[in-house]
Amino acid sequence: MSDMRQMTALGRNIEDGSFAIIDREAGRHDFDPAQWQIVRRVIHATADFEFKDLMRFHPDAISAGTAALRGGAPIVVDVKMITAGLNEDRLKFYGCSTHCFISDDDVIAAAKANNSTRAIEAMRKAQRQGVLDGAIVAIGNAPTALLETVRLVEKEGIRPALVIGVPVGFVSAAESKEAALGLDVPHIVARGRKGGSAIAVAIIHALLLLARETEQ
Repeated sequence: MSDMRQMTALGRNIEDGSFAIIDREAGRHDFDPAQWQIVRRVIHATADFEFKDLMRFHPDAISAGTAALRGGAPIVVDVKMITAGLNEDRLKFYGCSTHCFISDDDVIAAAKANNSTRAIEAMRKAQRQGVLDGAIVAIGNAPTALLETVRLVEKEGIRPALVIGVPVGFVSAAESKEAALGLDVPHIVARGRKGGSAIAVAIIHALLLLARETEQ
């Protein structure tokens, strides 16, 4: 798979043109080249240049994320919208699997019994299933899933390879991201209320392209 974008020549020209516009209009920034590939893909997915000011990277985020992908790490997500947006062929190239438990019957039952949320119970199930250690955890919708991930890291000792914290919303969204910024595991976070599943997808796709570039 020489071109992980899997586009026609016209499609590549359109995407390259879009990135050229983003580079020109974004102006100066302090991101390194690899970080900028991720940030501009987020801008490309949202047409929102504010993400240039919102994105934060742990120093080891990109190296850890690309290494995890090349090693076939599982990708644990909070909602099915992320799995629906990910390119299956790109993931299969490295042997990565996706895991989303939010609609499982036992997760729904646990959320009702514990007066919790499905997102929290889904992350707890992921821990019980043993798929969090070494995984890329991508949270694009539910702040409670990110807060639970933070708790599992800090209190339960799980060690994901990378935490992508970009949930959107008004209740606990910004707060969950600030909590994630304090993690001692690699993380990529979009501060504030803005976020969403499409942003999580854009970040993972950018990491997949970076993983391919760094192995060549």
